[in-house]
Amino acid sequence: MLNEPTIDQLRERGLSGMIDVLLELRNNPITPSLSHEEWLGLLLDREKTKQANKCMQSRLKAAKLRLQAAFEDVDYRHPRELDRGLFLRLGSNQWIRDSKVILITGYCGIGKTYLACALGQKACRENIPVLYQRCYQMFLNLAMARHDGTYARRLKTLTSVRMLILDDFGPEPLTQDQRRDLMEIIEARHGTAATVMTSQLPTDRWHDVIGCPTLADAILDRLTHSAHRIQLKGESIRRFPPGPEVPEAT
Repeated sequence: MLNEPTIDQLRERGLSGMIDVLLELRNNPITPSLSHEEWLGLLLDREKTKQANKCMQSRLKAAKLRLQAAFEDVDYRHPRELDRGLFLRLGSNQWIRDSKVILITGYCGIGKTYLACALGQKACRENIPVLYQRCYQMFLNLAMARHDGTYARRLKTLTSVRMLILDDFGPEPLTQDQRRDLMEIIEARHGTAATVMTSQLPTDRWHDVIGCPTLADAILDRLTHSAHRIQLKGESIRRFPPGPEVPEAT
């Protein structure tokens, strides 16, 4: 018979996984045949799994991913020239450990945001801090932060998070403040943290979007040097009719 005070102590220590196993074994006919080592193994395995899931959920919440995208659900059948081999290799997260950049370009509706969020979700599953930011909203928040005293804190978050997703870069030209903000972010992250950028524009048009030739050269040099490039082509995935074979949404 299980001792209720023992369960209370486990609850006080936040060991809910162990509590679940104890309650499951209470009326299980195999319980008397388990050795002490088997009991302990079941308790530790369940607690480890529950803590890992809790940690992943916390990471996903902090990441603020725009889409609930799963890496395993990425569709490779849609004719958009997605290099399956490359994307599967990116799923190892080695590019994050190497502090590299991924540039995803393609027309609206082709799946750029989904792919970026799928990479973010995969990183969260390995306990890697991720932050998703839509470029327009990020620049707007930074502009507001200049006036409410939170600019330094916001900028530090953007420059220090292990994996940053900057979604939908362009197409409107950047202002002077936006150029400098982007430069600060990319410069601070260069060689120290991983970044994903998506855009409807090909990278050879980003120079015009940034505007100032000097800053554009500096930003693009840091972004494009040894970056992994995913250049999507073809029709929008949204044109597919609903049904069981529909690829992921963007």
